[in-house]
Amino acid sequence: MWNPIQYSVVVPVYNEEPVLRETYRRLTEVMRRTGERYELLFVNDGSRDRSAAILGELCAGDPAVKAIHFSRNFGHQIAITAGMDHAAGHAVVVIDADLQDPPELIEAMIGKWKEGYDVVYAKRTERKGETRFKRWSAHLFYRTLRALTDVDIPADTGDFRLIDRKVCDAMKTIREKNRFIRGLVSWLGFKQTSVEYSRDERWAGETKYPLGKMLKLSADALTSFSHKPLKLATYIGFALSGGSFLALLITVYLKLFMASTIAGWASIICLSLLFNGVILLILGIIGEYIGRIYDESKDRPLYLIGAREGFAKERLPVREAMGTPGGQREGLPAFDADSGQDRGWSHA
Repeated sequence: MWNPIQYSVVVPVYNEEPVLRETYRRLTEVMRRTGERYELLFVNDGSRDRSAAILGELCAGDPAVKAIHFSRNFGHQIAITAGMDHAAGHAVVVIDADLQDPPELIEAMIGKWKEGYDVVYAKRTERKGETRFKRWSAHLFYRTLRALTDVDIPADTGDFRLIDRKVCDAMKTIREKNRFIRGLVSWLGFKQTSVEYSRDERWAGETKYPLGKMLKLSADALTSFSHKPLKLATYIGFALSGGSFLALLITVYLKLFMASTIAGWASIICLSLLFNGVILLILGIIGEYIGRIYDESKDRPLYLIGAREGFAKERLPVREAMGTPGGQREGLPAFDADSGQDRGWSHA
């Protein structure tokens, strides 16, 4: 009798050659201890090292391992999305490949899930091996995000979490382009709880989230869940307009009644630069929102899949029963709108 998969572990991979085998080993040890059927679903996000070759070896040696290879690099949040789209388990765990998040914590997450929680997220109490600037900026980001949004997004959490099948199915209905997964999961609601842990240093390799990508993720988070930056631009505009009008009245009064004017061009130039800088800042904020509207209007697929490995034919009925990520209607050909491929699972 066919045994349905209980747990799916989604692992986004980008140039993780030094750590990939160790990640597989530790995940396998943890999942085997559960005594239930599981799958390890690695999503290769256009890696340029030997990550794809290593995943091929793992798939060939272990039927529980499956791999999705993107046609190019689409980004960390999109890789997580693809993993959720293809996961078959009753519970889905998302964990990065760098081993900063300990796989052993999955057992505690499963325990909370069996108590009846739909989402179990890992909350960091300590961040080892990170610079003071990284810790300070992360602290500031989460507090700012919570202040600007109406969605209760837990502070000091990442994408390391377990979600129930119904939460995963709900996530598959959200196809916005600039994604912030942890915020979307919070927006969905359901019964949520946390498990605390101390985050380790990266086991090997280099960080895949340098400052530029962190700023991009922060912008996605703020613009996806809050309109307050636009309102802030409006408030700044009103304040500067009022201040400028008041300065104009003072200048006219001095000219007409005090027989003097404000001397010095330096002050005028400084004020001009200040106002122009604020105007450009406001235009930049507006541009961020317009750019995201433009991305949504193009309606391109979130990702394209170059190859799949380890997916058996028996998975096809389960995949169809879950619904299609791209919003396919019944009766149309079995085509994955987000992969650009026919759903007859291919073996590379």
